Amino acid sequence: MRTTPTDSAAGRRRWRRIGSAVTATAALLLTGLTTAAHADTARASAPQVTWTRSCALPRHQGEMACNALRVTGGRTAFQQQHGISAKAADATSPSGYGPADLRAAYGLTSASANNGTGRTIAIVDAYDDPNAESDLAAYRSHYGLPACTTANGCFKKVGQTGSTTSLPAPNSGWAAEISLDLDMAGAVCPNCHITLVEAKSATMTNLGTAVNEAVALGAKYVSNSYGGGESSADATYDSTYFNHPGVAITVSAGDAGYGAEYPAASRYVTSVGGTSLTASSTTRGWTESVWSTSSTEGTGSGCSAYDSKPAWQTDTGCARRTIADVSAVADPATGVSVYDTYGADGQGWATYGGTSASAPIIASVYALAGTPSSGSYPAAFPYANTSALNDVTSGSNGTCATSYFCTARTGYDGPTGWGTPQGLGAFTG
Repeated sequence: MRTTPTDSAAGRRRWRRIGSAVTATAALLLTGLTTAAHADTARASAPQVTWTRSCALPRHQGEMACNALRVTGGRTAFQQQHGISAKAADATSPSGYGPADLRAAYGLTSASANNGTGRTIAIVDAYDDPNAESDLAAYRSHYGLPACTTANGCFKKVGQTGSTTSLPAPNSGWAAEISLDLDMAGAVCPNCHITLVEAKSATMTNLGTAVNEAVALGAKYVSNSYGGGESSADATYDSTYFNHPGVAITVSAGDAGYGAEYPAASRYVTSVGGTSLTASSTTRGWTESVWSTSSTEGTGSGCSAYDSKPAWQTDTGCARRTIADVSAVADPATGVSVYDTYGADGQGWATYGGTSASAPIIASVYALAGTPSSGSYPAAFPYANTSALNDVTSGSNGTCATSYFCTARTGYDGPTGWGTPQGLGAFTG
């Protein structure tokens, strides 16, 4: 989260909550480790894993944090589903959901096989991942996905000004985030091209410049897996970096439980919450609930302190922008497989969670659905097609005065928005 303070009551409560959480878990943060062992009663029977944040908390004003969470131990939902006894930390083989699982869960099997040719998804992150292309190749080869390389024109890596040679300094934590984002784009839209735009640092100014560069390079689908505290500067950031009609821009809602983050609060983006996803005997074959491990570990949501409400958002409890719009899997215990070899965290296969997983999944669903209409704001599309989503009706990510800001219900709610993809119908317009 950004260290920029906010002068709103909600913001002060959020910063106090974060401060309390840091104090309470100081010993764990020193090692970069937290745990899902403090699950609430509703999740008592769910898989329990330990995980670590890929990116360090910001040290300076205006910095952002990536929302990638790497599983370090325990047994994931994927391993339970398939009777795999190996520890989730075993880097020699996948221990999380793969492309077939995600496509089945979200009704995308046919679309993933047939759609996406000629469309480009942009991934915006900070710093450089020197192994981005080779790690992506390993992931795609393992799952039988078509090659996506610089040589065949599918993959492109640039800095925030578009240069292919002047790239930012490498960073192990953000490299893990990059691997997660690239793998999710390929998992959901294997026929899409991918452009990775690397900001020179994790400030909103540099990340926003990278967003503008992604659009300038022709991407109609731009995924952002980072966030921070809101500030009075957000309206300026909105108009400078995120107001791109006809482009689907997705942003992670955050991983610290109930509370609004930016740029998920931007009126111009699709804010993406997170769920726990498990196989079931239902007709769909899967069930979902709000991802919440504890009061400070789970999907973000809430009422923005600064951003105005877009015309297409009609919930009445929040006079400004409400987070989120839609959602997808984000719980590390029900996480996704990722291949990463750069830096201390990059040992090969790992399972990742966080809304860093859900944001690129939703960006890729937009890509499967087709080019947004000229002048449109694709965040509005799900609101016009709510029946084409899986409504998530159970779970909560914290305590809030207005119940639906933090608690799932039938219809719209903050943690999961209108729900998760059920095919492409909610992402066209």
